[in-house]
Amino acid sequence: MRIPFEKLKAEFKRILTGIDFTDEKAEKCAAIFAENSRDGVYTHGLNRFPVFVQHVKDGLVKPAEEPIKEGGLGAIEQWDGNYGPGMLNARICMNRAIELARDNGIGCVAIKNTNHWMRGGTYGWQAAEAGYIGICFTNTIANLPPWGGLDPRLGNNPLVIAVPRKNGHVVLDMAISQYAVGKLYQYKSRGEQLPLPGGYDSEGHLSTDAAAILQSERLLPVGFWKGSGLSLVLDLLATVLSGGNSTARITANGKEAGISQVFICIKPKNDDHTAALIEEIISYTKTSRPEHAGTTISYPGENTLKTRAQNLKEGVLVDEKIWNTVLGL
Repeated sequence: MRIPFEKLKAEFKRILTGIDFTDEKAEKCAAIFAENSRDGVYTHGLNRFPVFVQHVKDGLVKPAEEPIKEGGLGAIEQWDGNYGPGMLNARICMNRAIELARDNGIGCVAIKNTNHWMRGGTYGWQAAEAGYIGICFTNTIANLPPWGGLDPRLGNNPLVIAVPRKNGHVVLDMAISQYAVGKLYQYKSRGEQLPLPGGYDSEGHLSTDAAAILQSERLLPVGFWKGSGLSLVLDLLATVLSGGNSTARITANGKEAGISQVFICIKPKNDDHTAALIEEIISYTKTSRPEHAGTTISYPGENTLKTRAQNLKEGVLVDEKIWNTVLGL
């Protein structure tokens, strides 16, 4: 079923104002959740909202808390999120990175003791809309085995890279596993097979069965050992730069809270030559022959814009069961 975007946002705001969010914070959080679903990232929009509400009720997310700057050197700053809402902390940090890049050409803000930022791409779009290159990443609770291992010891640490572009920003938002955990749950709930193997079953065989992969806890890292290594270094960078919790410490606490994140902005040379270089790269990529007839090659973020336009016109696609759950909150 489809729900008008404004109605979706209004329901989120109604619920948040009832659990100690100020009107301003409720409006901002509700907009982010609604925009995530609007852009087709349902796993971190409507589908994630009941979990977020429970985290607030459990005291893992503290609505009244604000992030504060603790230190810094030049264009690099360290902040403490004080366990406030992760998406609000993230927006503040990206805004600060933009300010630093405006003055220095580059800006980096690392934050500790924050919470889940929902869709990481939100902050890539934020940077690109401001005309800046954005790079951000986060660590998480352990949910990905290292290459050659059986037990989750790495976080599925998302990486976002955004490049501003006049005809549609390029925004890469990727999990380190072949399929994000939320996407696996989505396939499981629908009883559908994955298009490509996303992990291993309990017998150690590559599988397209989302339920089997979730049960074995053996998600497949992108690029096999390369993805495993990338996850490790992202955790290292987020932890070292912020001085916060590592995946090991987050996991030991038993709940995905108090995580560490990094937001980097770079001020590009906004001239015709730079724009032409970007178009050259995208245009050349699109000259590849499609594997399947009737399909086209897309750059990261292109399909997001198409989904956004469709959902604003026709209403945001929602899972009816989850929507009814939200209505009852």
